[in-house]
Amino acid sequence: MAAGQCLCGAVRYEIKGPLRDVLICHCEECRRWHGHCSASTAARRDDLVLLEQRGLRWISSPRSDAGARRGFCAECGSSLFWDAPDRSTVSIAAGTLDGPTGLRVAAHWYVSQAGDYYELPPDGLPRYEVSAQREQDPHS
Repeated sequence: MAAGQCLCGAVRYEIKGPLRDVLICHCEECRRWHGHCSASTAARRDDLVLLEQRGLRWISSPRSDAGARRGFCAECGSSLFWDAPDRSTVSIAAGTLDGPTGLRVAAHWYVSQAGDYYELPPDGLPRYEVSAQREQDPHS
């Protein structure tokens, strides 16, 4: 079972099921939220168990085409979750997981919005101009 927390421990969680491998998102919103591109895994919403949530706060993700909200710790500022109401999964900032995770980076998303101050690594991983889901089905 995977577990994680914010920097100060005011938000702690467990994941009772499998985690998706990590996606690196280069969209402008993630870069502003995380201070750089984001590295996120995901789990079924029902598998996320909050053990401590006194610091957890949610805000609307203003540019999310999925109508998502973002969860963070109001006490230490750690970015934790991305939650879209029409999806069965919740994204989890990979850096908040306790190690070892056994996860690997699977792909880069929104490379069309990557910052001009860095180059994408030559890692051979798939790259998507937007998200893989939107490229497969532009109506999702």
